[in-house]
Amino acid sequence: MTRTKRMTAPDAWQLARKESKYVVSTASGPHDGSALPLGVWLRDHMQFASNTKEVRKILHERQVVLNGHIVTDEHIGIDVFDIISFPAIDKHYMILVDEKGRHNQYEISADAAKVQLVKVANKTTIKGGKTQVNLTSGANFIGEESYKGKDSLVIGITGDDRFAIQQHFPFAVGNMVIIIGGQHTMRSGKLVEILHQDTSLSNHVIIEDANGNKFETIDDYVYMIGTTESFLKTWGVEA
Repeated sequence: MTRTKRMTAPDAWQLARKESKYVVSTASGPHDGSALPLGVWLRDHMQFASNTKEVRKILHERQVVLNGHIVTDEHIGIDVFDIISFPAIDKHYMILVDEKGRHNQYEISADAAKVQLVKVANKTTIKGGKTQVNLTSGANFIGEESYKGKDSLVIGITGDDRFAIQQHFPFAVGNMVIIIGGQHTMRSGKLVEILHQDTSLSNHVIIEDANGNKFETIDDYVYMIGTTESFLKTWGVEA
């Protein structure tokens, strides 16, 4: 696995530039290359380890659970709404970004860490006429025909509840959104209009915040977070 120079790492990683020359790179996976490598988060963000050797020891001892799966690879990328748990010490975190797109985390309860907010990429029909729901995280499951691309789902990520749908927030006018990307990152509000484009470019949307201010962004940056109120309050995030 190649390494990344600290000086050229994405600003979102929030790395001290004058420490060691290299840091681990993000492995290919559901998130893009700007996703924060788990090893960087463990060492540079959380200070759970002071060097790469200690990071690998923690992972080798199978102490880290990412979205319900034990992970052992320091290169795995983490990004918005990923859930990271440390069962041995009963610590749980939800990954988000700040208004500048920099990764941060919220400590959450053990119960809150049993679910994850995920975004639907698309759906396909598979053998037997069943509907397969494909998530932007790369996961997929057999679900309902009513789920559509850009909808959000609250799913279970532990035990027998894995992929059990607990809530469904359609990509629809009137529902609550948060913006993940672009100049309006971390602004939230109600989706009031969808502006369909005649080209292959992304559609635009109009959002109205709690103060009645309206702003425009592309629908790729939109993450549905509720119908009448924000589900993020479950994790202690005011949005």
